[in-house]
Amino acid sequence: MDRPRRSPVWLATDVACVLVFCALGRRSHDEGLNVAGIATTAWPFLSGTALGWLATRAWRRPTAVYPTGVVVWLCTVAVGMLLRKATSAGVAASFIVVASSVTALLLLGWRALAQPRRRAKLWNGRA
Repeated sequence: MDRPRRSPVWLATDVACVLVFCALGRRSHDEGLNVAGIATTAWPFLSGTALGWLATRAWRRPTAVYPTGVVVWLCTVAVGMLLRKATSAGVAASFIVVASSVTALLLLGWRALAQPRRRAKLWNGRA
């Protein structure tokens, strides 16, 4: 079980994943990689990430792919898209597909990678 004091590290990992997604998107569209631009792109998705953390109480099992990771990912995308739509930002179908795919890879990927390490530590008696 993850210790509560490590939860800020895992939350920071999710935040970093969302920021990477936003930075990659801005770069691929030649929108510039400055702090203000990334923040403008990221805030709707980070709001969803925060909601996902609260909804799942992610601090209890932050590295769990299911349900924590799945709910955080779904909230990140759904809330992000709803807030983008509410603020007249783009929500084209192709963007939803790309955003869903990339954020799934990032938010679920690090959790999936964390699982074998945890099993290896338990197997070797280093819990």
